[in-house]
Amino acid sequence: MALSNLDKVLYPAAGLTKGELLHYYATTAEVLLPHLRDRAVSFLRYPDGPDGQVFFTKNVPPGTPDWVTTAEVPRSEGPARMVLVQDLASLMWAANLVTEFHTHQWTVDDPGEADRLVFDLDPGPPATVVQCCEVALWLRERLAADGIEAYAKTSGAKGLHLLAGVRGASSERVSEYAKGLAVEAERALPELVVHRMTRSLRPGKVFVDWSQNAARKTTAAPYTVRARGVPAVSTPVTWEEVAGCGRAERFVFLTPDVGRRVRDHGDLLAPLFDRRRAAALP
Repeated sequence: MALSNLDKVLYPAAGLTKGELLHYYATTAEVLLPHLRDRAVSFLRYPDGPDGQVFFTKNVPPGTPDWVTTAEVPRSEGPARMVLVQDLASLMWAANLVTEFHTHQWTVDDPGEADRLVFDLDPGPPATVVQCCEVALWLRERLAADGIEAYAKTSGAKGLHLLAGVRGASSERVSEYAKGLAVEAERALPELVVHRMTRSLRPGKVFVDWSQNAARKTTAAPYTVRARGVPAVSTPVTWEEVAGCGRAERFVFLTPDVGRRVRDHGDLLAPLFDRRRAAALP
């Protein structure tokens, strides 16, 4: 395939070029691809860098090669055709578009059943990811009480994502369950948590966004680079790191950091692929 504009600087603050971005994706493909495979991918494109035009592409983009796998997926307005990033070649083709990768919490072979539960913990200033970590620890214990094992990753922006493997439930049922836990978290930690998106309620608190479990919603995939001022990556973290998070800057991982972490830890989210560990909702 033809890769274009490799010397183009996409992140001026870091001096990161498009070629270096593609190198990042090529060298993390082993851990990234399992999180994309068999999931319809939405692209948040930023071809001129995060300071240029940023736009979502959900349908198959014009000019997509015929060797890139696509699938028909259900939508409320009618079925649509979306891209599946199944292998290194399609990953590099998609990365050449300069994009964040966003996925649903279900796979295309069974869109009626969710296999992931997700919480997006979003801090309202002056709260930071440090407060998100406090909330994450509470949610981890509460999920464990229902037999659900949670894993954490940075959002690559300001907050934290919690993920868990689930089975036997629709997206609607998972959303209902997640909302219930968000409400519980607000009652248990009223000075720290809000479960509603209303902006006026969020300063100094952590918004526990449960709504990304809806079938139509997507979440930034693990290991995707974000369209931010710096090339920050949505990076899996250990629970020891979450418990020890004392400074927000400790939870900003850039593209060079992630390769080292993968060499040291492997994919910290790999247990999500073990269906024996997926939990049934109570």
